[in-house]
Amino acid sequence: MREEGNKDQKHPGMLQVSSESPQMTGRSQNGTANVSYTEFLLLAFPGLHQSRYLLAIPFFCLYASIFIGNSMLIYTIKAESSLHSPMYTLIALLFGGNICGTTVILPMMLLSFIFGAVRISLTACLVQMFFLYFVLMVDCNILLVMALDRYVAICHPLRYVDIMTTKLMVVLTLVALARSLAVVSPVVILASQVRFCRSNIIGHFVCEHMALMRLSCSDISRNKIFGLLARTFTIIFDLSFLLTSYSRIIHVALQITSGHLRNKAFHTCGTHLMVILMTHSCSLISSIVFRVAKSATQDVHNLISAVYLLLPLAVNPIIYGMRTKEIRNSFLKLFKSKWPPLRPVEETGVDRVK
Repeated sequence: MREEGNKDQKHPGMLQVSSESPQMTGRSQNGTANVSYTEFLLLAFPGLHQSRYLLAIPFFCLYASIFIGNSMLIYTIKAESSLHSPMYTLIALLFGGNICGTTVILPMMLLSFIFGAVRISLTACLVQMFFLYFVLMVDCNILLVMALDRYVAICHPLRYVDIMTTKLMVVLTLVALARSLAVVSPVVILASQVRFCRSNIIGHFVCEHMALMRLSCSDISRNKIFGLLARTFTIIFDLSFLLTSYSRIIHVALQITSGHLRNKAFHTCGTHLMVILMTHSCSLISSIVFRVAKSATQDVHNLISAVYLLLPLAVNPIIYGMRTKEIRNSFLKLFKSKWPPLRPVEETGVDRVK
């Protein structure tokens, strides 16, 4: 990169990348050279570069457990006809989102651990950024639809079958996808218009928006303003919708005379609330720490991001698998039918030792 007095970016424990990278675009404007990197290196944990092979083991195990756990529960819901209802369909969609989310994040991270750094083009980086935030938004929207489903089931039980039809579920799913697309697309489009000339090293395990914006050398005020507005709007709308729905659900559930039905309603809603709190609390804590602990190392911020992004994906199937009786019993029934316990072979007259 042609700038007077500019020195190469140095990161401990890794191969130095020259600032005269061939993967740059340039434009002449008023006699000055405007350059921008079009290829980057993803460096997951810069300070732990020498221990990257050890880091690959737990993250690979995490990826395998998330993928296998969510896949098994999706198969259980698909195979068991008694679970073919709107609530369990939404849970299966949430599990599918967990698989997509971990597939967007972890394979690239594991490659970074194995090869030291992963070379990625700007286009591929923006694509990964899009799918990362798109999957996160879809998961949040599914939680909203699940709150609506529980509201209808508990507050209007006699009309539940007539209201929560397959047609309505398809419409709500499309609305969830459209809302996610409308929020995420402008963020990625604005990011694609930024010039990146500070460095071509992304000190993160994924093409996260702020990690990429740190490399910019142009005005990113529009990116910050839109990102703040989009995040504020989604948080206020989602929390308002969730609080309104579940406060109404709790009010109606307290008036149920049957103790069994009341406990069942609280148990089901409690499971959903645990997942909601897990998702939003991780996001909130990550945002607070990112803004408050500015003196923390990049590795600390990356670890917090990993917890925020991956913990809900790992915990969701455990919560629903353990707390939802119907899913748990169906899973155990399928497991026993596929892998019946070994029975001792009865001895015959020929096999007996005299």
